[in-house]
Amino acid sequence: MKKLYIILLAGLLLGSCNNFDEDLNITPNSPSTASGMQLLANAMLSLPGLSSSPQGEFMAQYLAETQYPTASLYPTGGTSFYGLYQGPLMNIEEALNSKDLSALQGPVVNQLAVAKILKAYYFWHITDRWGDVPYTEALKGNKGFTPKYDTQESIYNSLFVLLKEANDQIVPGNVTNDIIYNGDMTKWKKLANTIRLLMALRISKVDPNKGRTEFNAALTDGIMASNADSFVFRHLADANNQNYWYGEVNRGREWWALTKTLVDYLKPVADPRLPVFGQPTRTSGDYIGLPFGTTVGMPNVAGYSLLGTAIYAQNATIYLVTYPQALFARAEAAKLGWIPGGDVEAKTNYEAAVRNSVIQWTVSPTVTTAAATANANTLLTKPGIAYDPANALQQIGTQRWIHLFMHGYEGWAEWRRTGYPNNLIPSGGNNVPTRQMYPSDESFLNATGYSAAVQRLNGGDTLYGKVWWDVD
Repeated sequence: MKKLYIILLAGLLLGSCNNFDEDLNITPNSPSTASGMQLLANAMLSLPGLSSSPQGEFMAQYLAETQYPTASLYPTGGTSFYGLYQGPLMNIEEALNSKDLSALQGPVVNQLAVAKILKAYYFWHITDRWGDVPYTEALKGNKGFTPKYDTQESIYNSLFVLLKEANDQIVPGNVTNDIIYNGDMTKWKKLANTIRLLMALRISKVDPNKGRTEFNAALTDGIMASNADSFVFRHLADANNQNYWYGEVNRGREWWALTKTLVDYLKPVADPRLPVFGQPTRTSGDYIGLPFGTTVGMPNVAGYSLLGTAIYAQNATIYLVTYPQALFARAEAAKLGWIPGGDVEAKTNYEAAVRNSVIQWTVSPTVTTAAATANANTLLTKPGIAYDPANALQQIGTQRWIHLFMHGYEGWAEWRRTGYPNNLIPSGGNNVPTRQMYPSDESFLNATGYSAAVQRLNGGDTLYGKVWWDVD
């Protein structure tokens, strides 16, 4: 009997110790699982990285290197997309598949709509850089480590459907933990349709019939109507959420100057965006761009226009999808005959796009909206800027490229599609790339999927292969 008591007592003590250990490892102030909107907010924190990339700025030739001139050359090997899958897209997928979405954070269908819009935006960015990429079999965790590569055409078709679903399911009622639109679902709805609009125009040469249909469907469902609707990420004046460029410049890295190509478009017409984009040189007080791809010697940074202070401010705004982009798209669509109105409609939208671009970039504590509008109206009278029906597509394309400053991958995508501006220059003897190469690890980590994608790729897995929509 005495032995039995000892055994029972030992069991009770062991049970108590186990419970104690479990309680000790629980942090009452930290939830064991994240809510849907918390997952999406975390995914939103990765959005600036789609824009704030030196390599993206080099691809579009907005910036040139000063300290390490050869860095302006194009990458000779693969560029990884793993971080986008393992980071924001995994969070988004978890939110989409969650069984615990709480209506306390807003209507569940609205939370799912936000997730779909973010997923579409990230995948649009990825496929336009690399071409065919994992999509339908991606984001399965340990259920699938070697996903197939879907064709870019099929990905575009899936994203059109995904964005349409998001538009159709949004109901009245805001969501919480939204660091972009503060929960305003009317703005998320406009974003979904604006992305559809821009994607539709992206396929204007490879599938104009589908492009036109999707373009007009997006217009019908409702796109952005003012700069207040733009999809932007606002950094904070705080080290934990500061602008990438602020961190670099404040480490003493004066490594990036405006390119001569960019300055040569802005300076002759006294474009009011130039003093925002860059600074006067310290030697002459003038705006001077560095020729892109300079590799001989080290440029004297004092002789070239470095990044503007507003661009690298700690709390700078990152522009991702904007109202002026939608206006440029409408101007081009009118010129192509996708929407009625011809040159009258094209001119109206082109001028509104330039005007709102100037407002977006130049309004500040010292520049009012009225002053920015007046400056834009003056700019629109300058030779080469005033709408010319004979050169409208070139004007639209070039002004769109200027507007997309510091969103290098998007500017590069539009250049590949339109060819404008038509004077981007070779770097180190190499032409401007037409895609990025797959991660070098893919050839053995996912050999079957990778090999199939390369076989489909026009030009192979090189910087000069062609993505699906990039046709002459």
